[in-house]
Amino acid sequence: MGIIDHITLVVSDYARARTFYEKALAPLDIKPVRDFGEACGFGRGSKPDFWIGKGPMSFHHPDQLRAITTTHVAFAARTREEVDAFYKAAIAAGGKDFGAPGVRAHYHPNYYGAFVLDLDGHDIEAVFHG
Repeated sequence: MGIIDHITLVVSDYARARTFYEKALAPLDIKPVRDFGEACGFGRGSKPDFWIGKGPMSFHHPDQLRAITTTHVAFAARTREEVDAFYKAAIAAGGKDFGAPGVRAHYHPNYYGAFVLDLDGHDIEAVFHG
């Protein structure tokens, strides 16, 4: 079992972000599995591990609403081909290149990842550890 149960990104335009993530994550077999109006949870099975929603969310406190920085989220790919397909799908959905698919040997010799900035500037990655 991993150490993260789930993560949520606040987005500026929910409909646009949902469309982006549906397209970008499809090659990784990650799909919407829960919907709460302007919040949606994505997962490979029935449990949502990754959420997006229009902020502020019900759990936010006013002190948390000042953005400090964008967020980095790395999605686990099962093959290098999934990393490549994620990158192509995310770019086609409107994401911006932040690191084309390739080996990142400075992390470790089999680290194969691709980085894209989503529509709100969050750094999303697909990674295969080989």
